[in-house]
Amino acid sequence: MKILHLISSPRGGASFSIKLGNAIVEKLQAANPDSTLTTRNLAESPFPHLEEVHINSFFTPKENHTPEFAEAIKHSDEAIAQLKDADILVIGVPLYNFGIPSTLKSWIDHIARAGQTFSYTANGPEGLVKNKKLYLAISSGGVYSEGPMKAYDFTESYLRSVLGFMGMTDITAYRAEGLSIPDLKDVALDKAIESIAI
Repeated sequence: MKILHLISSPRGGASFSIKLGNAIVEKLQAANPDSTLTTRNLAESPFPHLEEVHINSFFTPKENHTPEFAEAIKHSDEAIAQLKDADILVIGVPLYNFGIPSTLKSWIDHIARAGQTFSYTANGPEGLVKNKKLYLAISSGGVYSEGPMKAYDFTESYLRSVLGFMGMTDITAYRAEGLSIPDLKDVALDKAIESIAI
């Protein structure tokens, strides 16, 4: 069992999404003692935002790559290989301005490649990354899983859509929410950790 833990918060030890993600990983490791863990901190080692050279390298056959294209596509090739090698993904997702951090979006932009992680067929698009279990560790200052602010949450819905498009549909989300609300903030993380079922 190979676990890939993706961290996208830049807050280090103060991050609730990292704490929740670590708790999920710990429970996975307890349930699978022989598992191996790879942690990728996207905040400390971010993927470059897509530029023209990246797009061109993705859509140019490998045999026609210039040295510039070969260098530009390295990040994507490495991320896709790491993704395909993993059995379980744990993704830390702090809610920033109603969406995911740009570091996580950059990682997605490098793994979402036609012919690699999805393909277009006569019957429509088909995801090529299958048989993965994903856990989302989402943190937010307010409550976005229900109530009046639910319409403002573009974290879980977006990740379920884009990851599902690539074939990863077995997704469980855990939330530490209300972290800025006086009546909730002191128990929000503990409540989220207690809800974890592996």
